[in-house]
Amino acid sequence: MLRQNGLLINHKTVYRLMKQSKIKCMVRLKKYNSYKAELNRFVPNLLQRNFKADAPNQKLVTDVTEFSLCGKKLFLSPVMDLYNGEIIGYSTLNHSTLHLVTDMLESIFKKDTDYLNVILHSDQGWQYHNAIYQHLLKEKGIVQSMSRKGNCLDNAAMENFFGILKTELLYLQKFSSMNEFESELKKYIEYYNNDRIKIKLNGLSPVCFRTQSFPVI
Repeated sequence: MLRQNGLLINHKTVYRLMKQSKIKCMVRLKKYNSYKAELNRFVPNLLQRNFKADAPNQKLVTDVTEFSLCGKKLFLSPVMDLYNGEIIGYSTLNHSTLHLVTDMLESIFKKDTDYLNVILHSDQGWQYHNAIYQHLLKEKGIVQSMSRKGNCLDNAAMENFFGILKTELLYLQKFSSMNEFESELKKYIEYYNNDRIKIKLNGLSPVCFRTQSFPVI
């Protein structure tokens, strides 16, 4: 952000000044352990931990995470484009049902996008083995990929997003209700896509990086 405003300064200098001013990062990462269903349909791991894509809409990843607060639960099912880390669609429900992932698919199918031969990677969650979910993928020509059982690093890109989301939103704020949290969650995803810059994206947000590289996408 400093560089975008014309202040050319080394990141080590920023760290040193932060230390002198006793400014510390307050976030902390927590692992999310999702339910691993028994394998009933073989789906290969096509991604093979290759989280790089040359263009948008080549490799997508998805997963489900859970939030517990105010005596209630909320489940989030997002889809990330590995080209720029953008969350291109998501769904939320207070129960982890099949509708959670089918609604997630509907959120991206609403867009005028050709998904033929696009890889959509997930873990071994029971939802992704479901025949209805797999049928929806086939209808759009999407190629399904799954992590190996018990290998969370096979979907590390999405796990990383969950870590960032929870540390920057859930752990650092207090919420009076689940409705308030859900409202802030939607705002955070908008912020993450449009305003939160990344060094690996040349200091741009995911949407800015995509629009500068592929203006017509």
